[in-house]
Amino acid sequence: MATGIPKTKWNGELQTSNSDNEQFTYHPIWENGNSANRLYFGDNISVMKDLLKDKSVKGKIRLIYIDPPYATNSVFQTRKQKDAYTDLLTGEHYIDFMRERLLLMKELLATDGSIYVHLDNKMVFHVKVLMDEIFGAANFRSMITRKKCKSKNFTKNSFGNISDYILFYSKTANAVWNKQFNEWTDEKVLMEFPFIEEETGRRHKRVPIHAPGTRNGTTGKMWRGMMPPDGKHWQFTPDKLDEFDRKGEIYWSKNGNPRRKVYLDESSGIALQDIWLDYLDVNNQNTQTTGYPTEKNIEMLKRIILASSNIGDLVMDCFAGSGTTLVAADELHRNWIGVDIGSESMNVILNRFQNGTQTLDDHINDEKPKTKSTKVDLFSDQKEEEQEPRPKQLSKVQQHLITDFSILANGNYSGTEFQLPTHLHSHFALPNAKANAAKQKESASKRTATVHD
Repeated sequence: MATGIPKTKWNGELQTSNSDNEQFTYHPIWENGNSANRLYFGDNISVMKDLLKDKSVKGKIRLIYIDPPYATNSVFQTRKQKDAYTDLLTGEHYIDFMRERLLLMKELLATDGSIYVHLDNKMVFHVKVLMDEIFGAANFRSMITRKKCKSKNFTKNSFGNISDYILFYSKTANAVWNKQFNEWTDEKVLMEFPFIEEETGRRHKRVPIHAPGTRNGTTGKMWRGMMPPDGKHWQFTPDKLDEFDRKGEIYWSKNGNPRRKVYLDESSGIALQDIWLDYLDVNNQNTQTTGYPTEKNIEMLKRIILASSNIGDLVMDCFAGSGTTLVAADELHRNWIGVDIGSESMNVILNRFQNGTQTLDDHINDEKPKTKSTKVDLFSDQKEEEQEPRPKQLSKVQQHLITDFSILANGNYSGTEFQLPTHLHSHFALPNAKANAAKQKESASKRTATVHD
């Protein structure tokens, strides 16, 4: 869950790319392998303008998912109380902020691409009107309602707020779409498929073979000496119905009413609807998390990526936050581009790539004071030797780690904003990076000397 602090001031100073929305050229500052995966440190406006010059990216991104600021007028912190990012834009300033970025995202999307925008109830309707304007109302696909947390004992004169929303648009009518299903539960199976075929033992349900509306073609004609009920038509042509009957897939009731058998073993599952109840964020003490304040459920991201992209496609998240979209895309064999302006976000993402996530319990234990323990023998004046606390045992959950990618930044990067991966040191250096780092170090030394004086 998000840790929002309703204030307009940082506890400390957040380092960002300081691009002021100007267009800068981005260069690699670190890379490993020969992967197309890219992690950008910078304002997503300048990054996306730079990407529009890249022929391998412009019009090639199959899927964009973003979890932008929600206009909460808050500062969000990690579980270690580090300022992660501000969400201080409200009203028309927020709308302008989103419009400028959504226009660029549309240009970057492939013609068969899709975009998912994750919001809460504060601005979702404003942004929907905006997206109708930019992507076209005809390309609106769904507004998904997601249960984000467990029920609350709400104290206000209202219902508990346990949901947020995902606006789903496509660039055109021909977007990639892979229908998603949930698995059948035992309870649902017994309810939906109550019959067992005597000859085969196959579980099935029996459904009408007619549908609403009249037709003038063969589906509106007589079959087996009967017409469709008034105001309806056969779902299949008489020839197809004869084929079903030959296979034993038509059930005839005692009064001669035909119904088609639909078998459980031919079902892909329960088609996913637009209300998602199974993708809570931090759910319990065993939830794997980075500790980033707005981290989303990775299984939810996998579901979105599977629905609107294919293996080898390019996925982008330009509000990358904790990197959940990037990890989900990588695990599902998609290429990815991630962008964030916050140094804390970069630290979290890079740590996640190298070390994975921890349970909520692990994060809480990290926050406890690490003191030495001393045992005392009540029958002696001598204290036993002081012992270091035992090393924390992290939960043994299989982690998807990422090593093949590149990190890019613009000329404002100094080299001190975040810790580069340790498994391979960068062999890149921006022209002024070392000079800026040296200046910062010198300035810090002078400040320290002034304090001591």
